[in-house]
Order: sequence, then C-alpha cells, then structure tokens
Amino acid sequence: MNPEIVIQPFNQSDWSHISRIYKEGIATGMATFETQVPDWDQWDQTHTRSCRLKAVINNEIVGWVALAPASKRDIYKGVAEVSIYITSKYHNLGIGKLLLTKLIEESEQEGFWTLQAGIFSNNTASIKLHTSLGFRIVGYREKIGKLQGTWYDNTILERRSKKII
Repeated sequence: MNPEIVIQPFNQSDWSHISRIYKEGIATGMATFETQVPDWDQWDQTHTRSCRLKAVINNEIVGWVALAPASKRDIYKGVAEVSIYITSKYHNLGIGKLLLTKLIEESEQEGFWTLQAGIFSNNTASIKLHTSLGFRIVGYREKIGKLQGTWYDNTILERRSKKII
C-alpha cells in the first residue's frame, strides 16, 4: 500500500528540509549545475513567491517544486522555469507527477502561460516525467556546462498553457 502524499505550499520555515533535498539533488550530478545550496534569502530572491509546493508523507517533506522567472522583462512575466526535486528514499511513488501536476494548475491560476525546463539530457526519468504532463522537447544545448570536469548537454522542454490564450 502506497503512503498518502499531501501536496501543500512551502515557505521559509520549511527551508531546512527543502534545502536538504536540494543538496541531495546536487550530489547526484544529474539535477543541476549548482554545487552548493544557497541560503534562504538567495533562493527566495530568485524564485517566484507563488507556486512553491512540497510533498509530505507522514509529516516528512519528501519533495518540492518551484518556479523561477525566465526573465525580468515584463513581456515574459508569464514564463517561468521549473525546479523539481524528490528525495531518493521516495523515488518511483508518483510524487514528481503529483507535484508537477499541481504546479501546472497553480501556475495557470497565477497567470503563467509557459513553463520551461532545462534538464540534463542523461536524466531520462525527469524528461519522461515532464513529457508525460504535456511538456515538449524543443531542443537541446550541447555541452552547455561543465560539472566536475565533465561537459553536459541540456534538453530544453516547454509547456504552453491551453487555458491562457
């Protein structure tokens, strides 16, 4: 029997748990080019105030998703980049799908018309998750960044809202 997964907003009081999951994602070498978790103030300044969600099982935060503006220009105010992280202890339970589905719903309520994601091309599970929820692959960036001496390609995906026309 699968545990009950509750999706709810997160805030600064959750940061120690959220940042621990982020640090775990950094350590995989498959989730981000970041090498250190920022402090709350740095992270908070680079992400939208809305659309910050956590997944909770038995009062434990096991995953999170959030948006960062794609640009500071007003013309792109409805375009944001997705970040999603699930602790390895709880992979393959559908947490990512629940989080991303709820994020899509909330992002449309908040007026976002395009969500985008840049995913390491070798992170096929994340690419599959995104495409299963309507993201399409629009290309890739070859050897866009180097992490610990290795060049990585990034697959670029986007999802255009059908509700915001």
